[in-house]
Amino acid sequence: MYSYIIHTFAFIWFMFCWVGYTRYATRRSKDTACLASVLHLYREEWMQHMLLRDNRIADANVIGNFERNASFFASSALAILAGILTAFGASDKAVTLLGSLPLVEQASSEAYELRLLLLALIFIYAFFTFTWCMRQYNFAAVVVGSAPLMSNADLETGQLQSFASRTAQIMSMAANAFNFGLRAYYFGMAMLAWFINPWCFMLVTAGVVWILYRREFHSEALQVLQMRSKVAEPMASVQASPLK
Repeated sequence: MYSYIIHTFAFIWFMFCWVGYTRYATRRSKDTACLASVLHLYREEWMQHMLLRDNRIADANVIGNFERNASFFASSALAILAGILTAFGASDKAVTLLGSLPLVEQASSEAYELRLLLLALIFIYAFFTFTWCMRQYNFAAVVVGSAPLMSNADLETGQLQSFASRTAQIMSMAANAFNFGLRAYYFGMAMLAWFINPWCFMLVTAGVVWILYRREFHSEALQVLQMRSKVAEPMASVQASPLK
């Protein structure tokens, strides 16, 4: 009974950390400088500069690279799922092998298979998230392909600015989906610690949240991105952006 309560609490802690951090990061990014909010401003500036260029091949290539990155992680998620399904067929051997290792808690085959199932669900979620990211980058490529020229006399400055803002928005939405998929990978790695014992699982989960927080809100990369005066200003302009 005690073991059941500890494992249940460990799983609740895991979900609380994952969902709680996602909601926290989404809310805080609306009024605080972080990688997502600062990069959204860079995307708006990129799209404004894109409208000045007759040749948009370089812009299309950059979007294509983003899409290929998402495709790589989506394919990796499928490969990981294949490995997890293979592990289901050797659960008895895996339980015996894990039980012989130091610090590893003894577990039944049913408990082992339940953890594998939850791990598989995480990477299924990652696969769907990365494929949605790919689709949104496809949408962004179509929008960039339809971009008007700044020199078009029939268009007003406000219309061009609105176009640049919408294009940056769809790209930020794709980037957010990519970010969600990466978080699934991070927390999937944390769930591997559950095969050791629930206390290690909870500790590693908290460590993942700390790593994500430091990288997103206090990393050196963020400090470098904020060096330009435009993105170092207060983040009031990000209030309406689709950051998550």
